[in-house]
Amino acid sequence: MRAWTVPAFGAALLVWGEWLNRRWSKTLVDADPDGSRAVVVLGYRNPSGSINLVNRWRVRAGLRSVGPDPGPDTVVVFSGGPVGGDVAEARLMADHARSALRYGGRVLVEDRSTTTWENITHVVPLIEDARRIVIVSQPAHALKARAYLRRQRPDLADRLVRAEDYRLGEWTLFKPLLAAYGLWTLRGLTPAERRPSPPGRADAVRRR
Repeated sequence: MRAWTVPAFGAALLVWGEWLNRRWSKTLVDADPDGSRAVVVLGYRNPSGSINLVNRWRVRAGLRSVGPDPGPDTVVVFSGGPVGGDVAEARLMADHARSALRYGGRVLVEDRSTTTWENITHVVPLIEDARRIVIVSQPAHALKARAYLRRQRPDLADRLVRAEDYRLGEWTLFKPLLAAYGLWTLRGLTPAERRPSPPGRADAVRRR
């Protein structure tokens, strides 16, 4: 085996992981003008009473998805029940947002869900009046949730906008693993649900 083969293969894996996660972050979303929105942050299995690394990152990604000019009606909804432990994921995330990250905006907690499908089912009553809807998680998981929202409430599909849950260089070493796992978890999506949103689609929707 030539000396450059292993490094080249590793670099290709990293590029593939970045590309696929970025692609998922841009799928089933419209353009996002500033203004009021509902930002839904999905929880991850949390076996202890302390918030884990993944949920801490999701809270940060959720708060940066609020945007620089969120509008007076913006709300952050943390969603997730006590799947891995005794304390609901949503409550751990909400506490972290307020106490550790000093977030002072409006927060709602949905603490019953145990699956992604239930996440969407239970948050819909909290977000159905929002002009724009942002779903935050790792990109593959967020895409799955957006697809579920389109299935459960197709009338809300055009309100979905992109989250700040993908950034170049963030989680880079783990993105090939996240990409491989994402391909497995997204196997139930249709080809139309996997297709990235074309540029300018939101403008076309608003002109209709």
